[in-house]
Amino acid sequence: MSKLSKLLMAIASIILIGFVGKAFILDEAVKGYLVTFYFVGSGLALLRLFINAMIGKMKGKHILVKIGFFAVLLGLGIPFQSWFRTEVIFSMSKAFIVPSISVMVASVVLMTIVYGIIGKRIQAARIEKMQLN
Repeated sequence: MSKLSKLLMAIASIILIGFVGKAFILDEAVKGYLVTFYFVGSGLALLRLFINAMIGKMKGKHILVKIGFFAVLLGLGIPFQSWFRTEVIFSMSKAFIVPSISVMVASVVLMTIVYGIIGKRIQAARIEKMQLN
């Protein structure tokens, strides 16, 4: 793991522990949102890795397959993003927005690195297993 990955993981962990820990210790009303936004960020990290892997597999595919992939991706992503922004973020208290978004961004960064490391280890184990057979 690179020094940049370690640094980003440390910063993201400090942000997460700071915001979530403060909310639970002081019994703030935002704690439910912080946990929810942590899981939303973790899901976005998985989505990011999945999309990057699918884009990598697009090399050599017909142009219509590529256009179809991005059309479906945008067709699902844009309405969900619009709903999430208007119905969730804009409907919450203004005091909750900054900590919630901070936790979500930190969890995306942290979990992208963690899921990437886990994925590489699983892939290495598969390759090793195939070589042994």
